[in-house]
Amino acid sequence: MTSYFAPAKLNLTLRVGPPQADGRHPLDSLVCFTNSLGDQISVQPASDLRLEIGGPFAEGLSVGPENLVCRAAQILADAAGKPAKAHIVLIKNLPIASGIGGGSADAAATMLALNHYWGLAFSQKELLAFGAHLGADVPACLMGQPVHMTGTGETLTAVGPLATMGVVLVNPGIACPTGPVYRAYDALGAGPPLAIEPIADISSPDSLLDYLAARPNDLEQAAISLVPEIAEALAALAASPNVRFVRMSGSGATCFGLYDDLAAAQAAKKFIQQGLANRGFWVEADRI
Repeated sequence: MTSYFAPAKLNLTLRVGPPQADGRHPLDSLVCFTNSLGDQISVQPASDLRLEIGGPFAEGLSVGPENLVCRAAQILADAAGKPAKAHIVLIKNLPIASGIGGGSADAAATMLALNHYWGLAFSQKELLAFGAHLGADVPACLMGQPVHMTGTGETLTAVGPLATMGVVLVNPGIACPTGPVYRAYDALGAGPPLAIEPIADISSPDSLLDYLAARPNDLEQAAISLVPEIAEALAALAASPNVRFVRMSGSGATCFGLYDDLAAAQAAKKFIQQGLANRGFWVEADRI
């Protein structure tokens, strides 16, 4: 059996330009990944392609060919010219449609696992090209390290070192699909064309926080207009002890707070859980 970890993806920044002629939006985002919080993919022998899903967020997910995990497996098999034969088990620990790349991370982990399991030896460059067909976040998740994401998600530049900080993730328990958020963003009036700049020094907490403070998540207000509970998540994080920075990730609805270390994040998690008790919010602590 081959297993791969699919960490949560965080858009520490997310600037969004006006839509192009094809409807896609230029992006400028600093992306990183959690240390131990994420989904898990494992691959076992089978006579065909089958997907089994477990974990706290398995309910409602399709195990059919439209699932990104199955699509990732089929793309890889087609590229190799071989039948897709594998029993894939997905343990879903991350909320669905939550702005932290769960589906994209699962697809990326599937490609990495099957590339090894099937003995395909596709290069990272080849895997990145395959992943781009599945979604803008999949290539970044395939790299699995801090990256500067530009273009429409396909242009990735490794960055770092990135300061190690504690992080608390808060999700209101309401799906926030990407498409409607972008449509709401366009309706609010997209900003001017993006002026892309290289990532500055982000190696210390202070330099990282200075960089983040100057670059917003442009989708935040659009997402809040669709899921007002996002504002509650942001407020809960902002009120937590020793928080250094608060923002929404991706297109929402997950929000994050940054802290000096894991111990501070774990203390903040307990504080936030008490304040949001019985509200159905998902709250977890980790490191970036």
